[in-house]
Amino acid sequence: MVVKLYGHPLATSGQRIQVILEELSVPYELITLSLKDQQHKTPEYLAHQPFGQLPYMDDDGSSCSRRARDVPKTARFEQAASVELSNFEAPVSQLAWEVRYKPMRGLTTIPEEALAYKTKLEGRIDAYDVMLSKTKFLAGDELTMVDLFHLPHGSFLEEQGFDFVSGESSRWPNVARWWKEISARPSWKKVVGSS
Repeated sequence: MVVKLYGHPLATSGQRIQVILEELSVPYELITLSLKDQQHKTPEYLAHQPFGQLPYMDDDGSSCSRRARDVPKTARFEQAASVELSNFEAPVSQLAWEVRYKPMRGLTTIPEEALAYKTKLEGRIDAYDVMLSKTKFLAGDELTMVDLFHLPHGSFLEEQGFDFVSGESSRWPNVARWWKEISARPSWKKVVGSS
């Protein structure tokens, strides 16, 4: 049985899962939910995802666990995951809400807030550039899921014309090198090609 991924092709949270499944060559079926019809808030969906959030993944009831074989490597991964969640995901989500999702919902964008989120993110990208001057990827010299987690929102930044990841300026050369490599992966090309 293939993994069933319930979500929406444009939801960044689901795109993260898709790129990991693609990277690992795990067969899956994307079951698109209608956000307009609030399908993620139905009792059936809430029975599996009690917060009513996207995505939800069904692997025929099986679960997995992992044990750290390489504790320092696992610690670097966990540290990089924490950095992504706190220092990239949070400010990019705020910026995306202001410049993408508010207009989609007919709400007014507040330019001062967008600028504040952009400025905050610039400081975070400065720190990313320092980190990536020391290692090829965020958790060391091997690609991990943490690097791939950046793809949905990094692509959003490119689409919106923000220069944080593309390297159009010389301000973040290490981020640009890293972004060029991770965004060129066949797994990501397949995910965005299906959107």
